[in-house]
Amino acid sequence: MKENLQIFFILFVSSVCLILETQSISISHGEAQIYFGAHGVLYYLSHLFTGILGQNDLAIRLPFIILHVLSLFLIYKIGKLFLKRKGDRILSTAIFALLPGINSAAILVNSATPVIFLTLLFVFLYMYGYKTYSYWILIFSLLVDNSFSILYLSLFFYAISKKDNKLLIFSLILFGMSMYIYGFDDSGKPKGYFLDTLGIYSAIFSPFLFLYYIYTLYRILIKEEKNLLWYISFVALMFSLFLSLRQRLHLEDFAPFVILAIPLMVKVFLNSYRVRLPQYRRWHKVISVFVLVFLVINTFFIFVNKPLYALYPNPKHHFAYKYEVAKELAEKLKAMDIHQIKTLDHALQIRLKFYGIQYGGDEVLSMALYGAKASQIIPITYYGTMVARFYIYKE
Repeated sequence: MKENLQIFFILFVSSVCLILETQSISISHGEAQIYFGAHGVLYYLSHLFTGILGQNDLAIRLPFIILHVLSLFLIYKIGKLFLKRKGDRILSTAIFALLPGINSAAILVNSATPVIFLTLLFVFLYMYGYKTYSYWILIFSLLVDNSFSILYLSLFFYAISKKDNKLLIFSLILFGMSMYIYGFDDSGKPKGYFLDTLGIYSAIFSPFLFLYYIYTLYRILIKEEKNLLWYISFVALMFSLFLSLRQRLHLEDFAPFVILAIPLMVKVFLNSYRVRLPQYRRWHKVISVFVLVFLVINTFFIFVNKPLYALYPNPKHHFAYKYEVAKELAEKLKAMDIHQIKTLDHALQIRLKFYGIQYGGDEVLSMALYGAKASQIIPITYYGTMVARFYIYKE
């Protein structure tokens, strides 16, 4: 019972933090395009609660937060197959819940969160013996996103190692169908982005946790039993690093599969820790505390990032800038009784549209100061730092 309460506490705290964060961010251009589009899984997910709660940031992001919480529960249930101690399973779930990349994806309208959920659901059903249902999840996933081709490829190699002919044929067919439907993007000039890819993975995990994650996959490769989670994570990571030698990748297609090995990482570390006598565990304790503290700090700045604008000479270089400003701008326009305005910035216009500011009227909104005197100036500041300034001109 105590273990269930601890898991519930993790799920509850994670949910509350994400819900609160929805109130401090704005819809991005890409999210607005999805919302005002007319097809796709993300379109329907983003509209799931807006009809009930209204057109606001909580409503558009709530389906992704729910899928995130369900993913945390699934990673806990999957962890039971590898981690026999209650505390180990709690730690594994907590680390997964703290990953900066996981939290970022959970509050954004993007494919990563549904991909993580469906992959974990497949793993859960497959490893708990509900293989027929797991195959249906694989079929459904084909219709959801092109990134599942990485999962099918991973399952192909896993099936070869386990001599599972049914899964081998099934995954090969799905991989072929995915390539036929979505194709493979090999556009652009050949150019190496290997270091960029490592940097993004470090941001998703936090740098020191990612280093130990790499060690975990390597250790399992040479010394330990290679299970389904390992195959999915290892193939996704290696494939992405290999492709990054030639081209820039959309890492949201790979990262949802790479992060799944967190329970295995916890298992490898704790096994290494416990085989040592107490007097030889000091460095393990120091390293673990250092890595976890750094992970918490990284995640903290995902939620509390606005004060960091003071460190950026150009606010547009802030990692969250494209998810800022629009909501505050719309609120200030409404306070000025402006509900429609013209702007040449299409990206900004569609973002304002989400908050009820339509295109039209006899006023023009711009971030540029022209020779003509602006009728109104709208500053956007966070904690005393100017992050944007808008000018309103009469036509």
